[in-house]
Amino acid sequence: MLSHRLSPARSLPDWPAYLAARADRVSSPELARYFAASCPTPDTPIDEAPLVALDLETTGLDARRHDIVSIGLVPFTLGRIRWAERRYWVVRPSRPLSSESITFHRITHSEIAEAPDLATVLPELLEAMAGRLAVVHFRHIERPFLDEAARSRLGEELRFPVIDTMSLEARRHRLSLWARFRRWMRRPPVSIRLSDSRARYGLPAYQGHHALLDALATAELLQAQIATHYRSQATIGELWS
Repeated sequence: MLSHRLSPARSLPDWPAYLAARADRVSSPELARYFAASCPTPDTPIDEAPLVALDLETTGLDARRHDIVSIGLVPFTLGRIRWAERRYWVVRPSRPLSSESITFHRITHSEIAEAPDLATVLPELLEAMAGRLAVVHFRHIERPFLDEAARSRLGEELRFPVIDTMSLEARRHRLSLWARFRRWMRRPPVSIRLSDSRARYGLPAYQGHHALLDALATAELLQAQIATHYRSQATIGELWS
């Protein structure tokens, strides 16, 4: 179990302590290196934190029954997106693609026929994520699918902290007093999907459901969220999950 420590605002996971403890216990060299690199401490200002935007395209929403088909990763900080260091992988799922998933992410049978198994990609992915705080839009995809991937390929669990840009939008548009008032007035909820969230900040529209472009879109969205709603010295402990 993750230990927690209290802050004045809410109970925060002690992610650095958890990662350090895992580094001493895992058998996989790839996971040991990832956990040993740890992550920024909760009191690190967000404008000093090394970040990495991460997006997965999958064959469905259930990590136990569906598979990853592509991974996009873009390192960044609040001040700079490191596009030259971007990474993108198409990987071969263990189950056949359905027509529905092909329509959704537009990755075809011929593309995955030549793609590597996720086991080949995991060491590179973990190296690219090491020491950085992952930023995602909807953490209930990236965390469970990568955990399941590590369990099936490396035999050990993979848990890690994230800043979830969807969660940050939900705080304002689903959990606020204004959001409750809208529900009381029977108004439809404000969309917190990635494209709709970006539109609220005047960010350009990108092709959706492409892992690399969605990772870039998530990085830009966090930059806009912080610039609009937070101090640059806001700590990552206020933001992460």
